[in-house]
Amino acid sequence: MSFLVVYITEAHPSDVWQSQNNFKDNVVFASPRSEDERASLAGTCVRKLGIDMPALLDEFGNSTESAYTAWPDRIYLIDRSGRVAYKSKPGPFGFKPDELQAALHRVVPAN
Repeated sequence: MSFLVVYITEAHPSDVWQSQNNFKDNVVFASPRSEDERASLAGTCVRKLGIDMPALLDEFGNSTESAYTAWPDRIYLIDRSGRVAYKSKPGPFGFKPDELQAALHRVVPAN
């Protein structure tokens, strides 16, 4: 079993709109204009959030975000066949650990 983070479209780029919490947390960034800028921004996000699992970067055209409607942030459980076994509501308020746990038990039965 693997757990991954996929970095998708920036949630609050300074050149689009801004949250006051971003100023308070010193996470104010403009929309990246290249793959390299996006990779750098994703690395900053992973470090600032203390993400301790492999992180992947959606390509610049946002195909992963478009395919999964992952914005603003969601949790997906993909089964061994590659099908979506669970999709959370938008987070963080839509994250329901009990729902994810039940879905995990369905996909990976206990031995």
